[in-house]
Amino acid sequence: MERAIGIIGGSGLYELDGLTDIEEVEVSTPFGPPSDKLMTGRLDGKKLVFLPRHGKGHRFLPAEVPFRANIYALKSLGVQWVVSLSAVGSLVEEAKPGDICLPDQFIDRTWGRPSTFFGNGIVGHVGMADPVCKDLCDAIWSVRNDVEADFHRGGSYLCMQGPQFSTRGESYLYRQWGARVIGMTNATEAKLAREAELCYASVSMVTDYDCWHETEEEVSIEAILEVLHKNVDTAKEIIKLVVPKIGEEPKCPCPTAAQYAIMTPAELIPAETRAALELLYGDYLKG
Repeated sequence: MERAIGIIGGSGLYELDGLTDIEEVEVSTPFGPPSDKLMTGRLDGKKLVFLPRHGKGHRFLPAEVPFRANIYALKSLGVQWVVSLSAVGSLVEEAKPGDICLPDQFIDRTWGRPSTFFGNGIVGHVGMADPVCKDLCDAIWSVRNDVEADFHRGGSYLCMQGPQFSTRGESYLYRQWGARVIGMTNATEAKLAREAELCYASVSMVTDYDCWHETEEEVSIEAILEVLHKNVDTAKEIIKLVVPKIGEEPKCPCPTAAQYAIMTPAELIPAETRAALELLYGDYLKG
């Protein structure tokens, strides 16, 4: 199957100049339906797959997003690289509203979300010391001078449960932990992308200073939406510039991240579980 580039973000990102062969695809998965139908197309000769994280019309709370189905659906359409675009709050002075951050770490403060493909009779452990793909981040970083936004590389994305924003006490605490940005989705995506052996990078688009910044207005939906609308054009520009930078074959360790992860002997894995994970692990499930 042809390798593809997956784009997770809001609906409408596929409205790119130069995108051809646009199709809407409905995908079913063993983990339920994804957030919405996926859009496929071609840009600069490469296949792209777009997925609206919260569904068209923004229907899913962060904790309600069907993360497993989303990552599985992307994998089933040949996606190898995942560029995740998302709105975040800034926990540091230098990352201003309208800026772009490329975090290389996550602090996961969510709970109760299915964040693994393992379970139901199979145990597996993948490494998460370096949770994003350096090569994919390099490609995104390389276009920074051609985008009308300031870029910041590195730092931790604090993934909170939501849907409420932080209390001021929490915001102060997360700054003490050294986090750079705060959001509600990317740590879960990154874990599942690693288990699915996909290259994952977070393009965190700053919409506001979190409430630690008392000289700024407190976080409001109105303020966030205003910056979000401005960021849509920036996101589209990043996609158009990054696609030609991604090679035909990955040279990073991401595509073999689960090679030695599975601990359960093949003969003990239930048939139903084996069938659900065949797409993800293939030969790893053979005895």
